[in-house]
Amino acid sequence: MAEEHKHEESVIAPEPAVEVVERELDKISEKIHHGGDSSSSSSSSDDEDEKKKTKKPSSPSSMKSKVYRLFGREQPVHKVLGGGKPADIFMWKNKKMSGGVLGGATAAWVVFELMEYHLLTLLCHVMIVVLAVLFLWSNATMFINKSPPKIPEVHIPEEPILQLASGLRIEINRGFSTLREIASGRDLKKFLIAIAGLWVLSILGGCFNFLTLAYIALVLLFTVPLAYDKYEDKVDPLGEKAVIELKKQYAVLDEKVLSKIPLGPLKNKKKD
Repeated sequence: MAEEHKHEESVIAPEPAVEVVERELDKISEKIHHGGDSSSSSSSSDDEDEKKKTKKPSSPSSMKSKVYRLFGREQPVHKVLGGGKPADIFMWKNKKMSGGVLGGATAAWVVFELMEYHLLTLLCHVMIVVLAVLFLWSNATMFINKSPPKIPEVHIPEEPILQLASGLRIEINRGFSTLREIASGRDLKKFLIAIAGLWVLSILGGCFNFLTLAYIALVLLFTVPLAYDKYEDKVDPLGEKAVIELKKQYAVLDEKVLSKIPLGPLKNKKKD
């Protein structure tokens, strides 16, 4: 009986070990299952993050390109004016220099226009005063035992003059080519614009002389670009409406009048 009891104990004894192994296997499977869920969730979250990154918001530059700008402008006003020091002066980047240029132009306009002073007379009088003062000063130093005044040597630099002449030459040649293109009958729209512009200039020329017109143009250069750069968001929509209305009126004029005018020989050759 004792041997049978021992045999039964030996048979029953392994059962707790099997249960422990099964529990460990269950834990391992649960860990694997949870790990897979977490990895899948992390991968899905990573995919969502990548999708969010790929879906970039529309950049402000693309939004700005869709906005209408006056005269089809794609660059800032500073660059449209040519950039550099002239644009800085017109845009009041350097207030002292801008104020000096505008003040000097105003003084010149007052002297020549309001006081009716002639340029040659003014230059001669200024040279007489300057030469007389320097001559008397140089001779007076001999009697008062002081050093004579140091008169600086004035030289006109070659490079700025060449750059100015080159720029003027390019603009004049461009104007000549534009006038030649208009006169050849290639573009009726440009012809009408040129005629209207010259007619307006002739009216202004009858009301003001050349000096006054030049001064008005200079004042406009110092005020209009700065005001437009400051209020361009309000000006551009108004300009867009005006351009749309002008295009409508031009379409009506083209349909009723311009389309009935015979075309020039160069335009007919292009169509053939």
